[in-house]
Amino acid sequence: MTIDEYMDKLPLDRRERIMKLLRHIKTWFPGAVVTMKYKMPTIEKNGNWVAVANQKNYIALYTCSEEHIAPYIEKHPDIRHGKGCINFRDNDEIRYDDLKNVVSGALNAKNTHT
Repeated sequence: MTIDEYMDKLPLDRRERIMKLLRHIKTWFPGAVVTMKYKMPTIEKNGNWVAVANQKNYIALYTCSEEHIAPYIEKHPDIRHGKGCINFRDNDEIRYDDLKNVVSGALNAKNTHT
């Protein structure tokens, strides 16, 4: 499946949110490559990655590390999250300025995950 095919299957509001999130990440890290490595839009840089996925009740940003999401969770304790992911419900505001540090930590990590 291509990124376009993935996006075409999403409801319009979710598609717009995911596309905006991906645009921010590509702007912050212009050398990063966007793929469908994990059957979801995945941004890779130097062997590191973050991925964005549409779930039933939210959009998830996966980083594969609790350490990467910790600064965002500290600033926004009410946001739902897992061990290495942040879950943005449809009515949650995505704080892009704070999210940049999360993505930076994940993409600039010392190849802890491949």
